[in-house]
Amino acid sequence: MYELHFAVPMAGAILCTLNTRLDSAMVSVLLAHSEAKVLFVDHGLLEIARGALDLLAKTNTKPPILVLISERDDSSPTSIVPGTYEYESFLETGDVGFEIRRPKSELDPISVNYTSGTTSRPKGVVYSHRGAYLNSLSTVFLHGMSSMPVYLWTVPMFHCNGWCLTWGVAAQGGTNICLRNVSPKKIFENIVLHNVTHMGGAPTVLNMIVNSSVSDQKPISRKVTIFTGGSPPPPQIFFKMEELGFSVNHLYGLTETYGPGTYCVLKPEWDSLPPLQQSKLKARQGTQHLGLEDVDILDPITMESVPADGKTMGEVMFRGNTVMSGYFKDLQATEEAFKGGWFRSGDLAVKHPDGYRNKGRLKDIIISGGENISTVEVEMVFYGHPEVLEAAVVARPDNHWGQTPCAFVKLKEGSCVDAQELIRFCRDHLPHYMAPKQ
Repeated sequence: MYELHFAVPMAGAILCTLNTRLDSAMVSVLLAHSEAKVLFVDHGLLEIARGALDLLAKTNTKPPILVLISERDDSSPTSIVPGTYEYESFLETGDVGFEIRRPKSELDPISVNYTSGTTSRPKGVVYSHRGAYLNSLSTVFLHGMSSMPVYLWTVPMFHCNGWCLTWGVAAQGGTNICLRNVSPKKIFENIVLHNVTHMGGAPTVLNMIVNSSVSDQKPISRKVTIFTGGSPPPPQIFFKMEELGFSVNHLYGLTETYGPGTYCVLKPEWDSLPPLQQSKLKARQGTQHLGLEDVDILDPITMESVPADGKTMGEVMFRGNTVMSGYFKDLQATEEAFKGGWFRSGDLAVKHPDGYRNKGRLKDIIISGGENISTVEVEMVFYGHPEVLEAAVVARPDNHWGQTPCAFVKLKEGSCVDAQELIRFCRDHLPHYMAPKQ
């Protein structure tokens, strides 16, 4: 996939990286919607691809050419289905004199990235060449990457083209360390073996690392810079990652902003604060990166900027070159997303007096008896309990209050805490109306 991030645009084509966790039905939908002409498939996902092509055949949609990426020692003709190309053999048929087909305009599309489709059918987010190179360079700056970094991939390349670091690491002459599966043991082994300097990962990956068994962990001789994004990571996770030898920085963005759009600038004066307080500050989002024109917290109706009081909620909105060109073949959704001249993220946030921000998804706000409850805030409290591994809080319908918080909690191995103890813990650390009843 890393090679294809360069080969496909250089051939004058448009890249469309698909989530490796999708099933055949969804893959067939995305192949039809994207009008894909060629499908490159890892050998481990071949059956899903075949299922998708069978479904396409039933709709009279012309199937894409299939290119199988086999293991290096598994390219014999007997292992290749008739009508299917094998990747390495396919490359050997290429024209060495081929001239790169450059874009006619910087605004020509370079890729289409499908959103995860949490509320509806996934939407195809169109990236331009200009936005991709600006976000590539911006992400390199965010990571503090000097020349020849060693980057460990735990952010999937199908996710915003790996936060645009597919191109960014190459621009710095970097080395890419790729994992077939993400596990704490492999992460530590590769960091030590290859002297990894940088990596990125969702808060889930950080949680896996800090809660891994001691036998899987290895001492890290130099700080590894790790960027995390997605849901705000619990401060406790930040603190434990630092203890293990990682320097954690927090990003925020969406597929529609080419991945990272803002980051938390670490201030020197924070160094003198207690570790847990430092972690809470680092968990906030900070300022826009160099490639973005503007980001603000606006009232979605009046489009006025909210006061920087740390309390008034508004919607996070973006504008600039590193915001998508639009949704592929969906003009209505594009117009709705850019209503008012800004890209509307659907994320809620408050603005602090120092300019930093805290955010939560609009759909993650629970309205209980007229009070707004942030699910993220409740989840943070759960992570403060020593026996909790993971927590997710959602709204539960309630005849009296309208909604009340309900928590799904995964305990650490060997723990035997009951639900009532966890509820009491929350009530001790939160206003009672915010504490889950179940």
